[in-house]
Amino acid sequence: MYISPILFLKNRSYWRFFLLVLWIVPAIHSFAQEEVIPLYSGVAPGSEQWDWEEGVTTNTPIKLRIVYNVKQPTLSVYRPDSANGAAVLLIPGGGYYVINIESEGNMLARQLVKKGITVFVLKYRTGRTLSGDPWPEMLNNLKDTSNRQKLASVHPLIIADAFTAMRYLRNHAPEYDFNPNKIGVIGFSAGGSLALKLCTTDKHEARPDFAGLIYTVYRPAANDTMPATVPPVFIACASDDVLASPANSTALFGAWLKAERPAELHIYAKGGHGLWQSKSAGNWLRRFEEWLEEIGMMK
Repeated sequence: MYISPILFLKNRSYWRFFLLVLWIVPAIHSFAQEEVIPLYSGVAPGSEQWDWEEGVTTNTPIKLRIVYNVKQPTLSVYRPDSANGAAVLLIPGGGYYVINIESEGNMLARQLVKKGITVFVLKYRTGRTLSGDPWPEMLNNLKDTSNRQKLASVHPLIIADAFTAMRYLRNHAPEYDFNPNKIGVIGFSAGGSLALKLCTTDKHEARPDFAGLIYTVYRPAANDTMPATVPPVFIACASDDVLASPANSTALFGAWLKAERPAELHIYAKGGHGLWQSKSAGNWLRRFEEWLEEIGMMK
């Protein structure tokens, strides 16, 4: 049936239909990109006795979705329309009590797939949250000097999730159409500490080929050195970050240089913890993509 363009412009019902289609089609395409797969078959090893339920809330300073009380780790897969051969494991932060699954996970995944990168967002196990308001509880836990004791039994499980996720990427590269030698990791805050564990492992199948350590928490032990096998690294932070001092990032940069491994460091004057409080800091992902091109991971 032919519809006159003039009639179309005058008829409001046609306009409403047209706008609805414009909204629905991209939404369908976006949802089709995501595939959620369990990290383990059955109950995750080590958390068989966890009887609490996973929760979701947007009661955070930036009003974006976070998850907490995670006991079943998953990978959310985002496939590009035209793959360039690179893959990235995203590890969001949250102090190991919550996971910033949207701001440091899904939102970034949707940006990276536009560049042809296959993206996997890791939802790992977390420490137990007792209240119905996990964000302030997480902040209080971070201030508590006994926090490390609270996480003592959970932290090894969280690390195991990160290693299992990276091995999954390495073993399933042909299935997802990316190069098994172009697998990277980007970690944020506490997630950056997990990414660092992967970078420094002596197990090749779990070690990434490149890394982004974004406002990462890094507390090196005395005489701590980076192995000569660490991958090229991109480091970014803000000088006004009150949760992860830029000294963490400068120490990482220095450790990489001491190991004589490629490293790039960006310190923004403003941006806070999250790099969203200034326009220049908010462009860190563009700088990361440029860096990937320079080291040959985007070809």
